[in-house]
This record gives sequence, C-alpha cells and structure tokens, in this order.
Amino acid sequence: MPPEAADPQSWPEAARREMGDDGGTAAAAAHRAAVFGHVDRLHEQLREFNPDVVVVWGDDQYENFTEDIIPAFCVLAYDNVRARPWSHRGGENIWGEDADTEIEVAIDHKFGVELADALLARDIDVAYSYRPAHHPDLPHAFINAVLFMDHRREGFAYPVLPFQINCYGRRVISYQGSVSRLADVRKAVDPRSPSPARCMQMGAAVADAILASDRRVAVVASSSWSHAFLVDKTYRRFPDTAADQELYEAMVAGDWDRWRQTTVDDVEDSGQQELLNWFALAGAMERAGATLDWSAFEETHIFNSSKVVAAFNAVDGE
Repeated sequence: MPPEAADPQSWPEAARREMGDDGGTAAAAAHRAAVFGHVDRLHEQLREFNPDVVVVWGDDQYENFTEDIIPAFCVLAYDNVRARPWSHRGGENIWGEDADTEIEVAIDHKFGVELADALLARDIDVAYSYRPAHHPDLPHAFINAVLFMDHRREGFAYPVLPFQINCYGRRVISYQGSVSRLADVRKAVDPRSPSPARCMQMGAAVADAILASDRRVAVVASSSWSHAFLVDKTYRRFPDTAADQELYEAMVAGDWDRWRQTTVDDVEDSGQQELLNWFALAGAMERAGATLDWSAFEETHIFNSSKVVAAFNAVDGE
C-alpha cells in the first residue's frame, strides 16, 4: 500500500465523516441501529406472510465444505440442529452470549428433499446433504440469518432450509474464504464460482419449484454486499460502494438484465463474491414476477460492507 493510501486525509469524505473523532464508535452504533430497524420491518412482514419454510441462500467459507468437496450449489436438507454460533468465534457480541450458547434451529428436511429433486428435474445439477460434513451445525451465513432476524431473541418461529452457494470460488480453499494480507498473492488458486447468470438460472428454477408446490415459502439471501477485505483496488480499506450502488439501483428499477450481465471477474474485482446469494434471489424474483415492496441501502465505508435489506411482494402459485 502506498503511504498516502494509509493517510486518512486521502480517504473519501464519507469515510472520514464516519470515522469522526471517536474512531467510528458513534457511526457504528448508528449503522447497526439502522440495519436492525430494517430487519425488524422485514421480520414483521415475514410474520404476516407466515411461511411454512424459509429458504436461505448463503455461502460456505471453508466451514462445512473443504478439500474433499466444494459443491457449486447444495441443499442442506438436515434434521433440526442445535447451533452454537459462538463456539468457534472469538471476542464479545452484542447479546453477551458465550461459546456455550445454543440456538435451536428447525430445518425442513422433507422440503429439502423435494426441492433438490425438483431442481434436478429442471436440469439444475444441485448437490444435497443430509448431515454436516466438517461444521458441527450451520455455517455462519445460515445461522446469522436467524440470529439477525431474531436479534431481539424472541424466537424464530419458522423452519429454514439452508441452500449453499460456492460464492468464494477461487479463494474458497486457497485462502479459506477469509481475510489475507494484501501482499499474500498465491499462485495456486481454486476453480471459479458459478457465474452470476447461472445463480440467477438456479434461483429461477427454485421459484418454479416453489410455485408448483403446496407450501408457503419465503426466500432469503443472507449476505451483505461488497466486502472491503476482498477489494484489492481500494487496498482493502473500503468496499466497492459504487459497484454496489449500481446493482442496487438496477434492483430497485427491476432491471434484472443488468444483473445478468455481471461476470465472475466483475464480482471478484469488486469484492462482491457474497452477492451471488442475491443473484439467486434476483433470478427467483424475476421468474416469479415479484415486485419490490421496499428496500434500504445502508452505506458504509469503514465497517467492511454496506448492508441491503429488501422485501418483495408475495406471489401466488395458483
């Protein structure tokens, strides 16, 4: 990193404003409050919809899938699990929960089997799993969806169906889908992730399968948007806010063709690997003809990633 890039005076004005004179403490509290406010609104709409099951698209960052297999897509049709979300994470959390805290998560195994079969019948070569491989319960993308939706700890009332997407592609084993030093450039990288367009095709097939079923199903993309620690062109200081805003504006406008034109190289250049979960959601919403009800883009430059919360109107399968 050139010396001038480390100088806060060279940072974008918005980043300096967030940092303030308290090291970002006040901005962090405001960012979290805003995001949780949107999540509360989303959770209330979920209660009104009262789904039979919630399908959660999420990534696996070298947690459950490692060297023995990295599926492009995998339906985790487990039985119910007792997750211990803090057992492998250091540091404190806002709930004061310790490493022994357990969260009961209901998983709809039967629907997982039905969905995997329906996708294979629609030429989507999805993998499926009935039990964890290397993770004792649920990788963070899936348990976080429950933890955040139930951030008030009142209980999450709906069974979920975790649906893994290999978002980290060329970094999933070589960098274990995690943080690395900017200078740590490795010659041996992994095969690429499925393309954004393919994720949209998969999402469309999921929508078809859901609409053909007799279930009330909600679908969730579990991830924030570009991650600073993946954006080399900002020296991993900031997320690619401009790229995020472009896709966000296209989503608001219902311009799914703009999303479909995104390539794997585009995603990797902007640190948007985890947005592949949202590409699956985009494909599902487009196929179902679901219109956007409301959305919010909580921008940040210094807290690793901006957060998008969005709700689409329900579609009747009949």
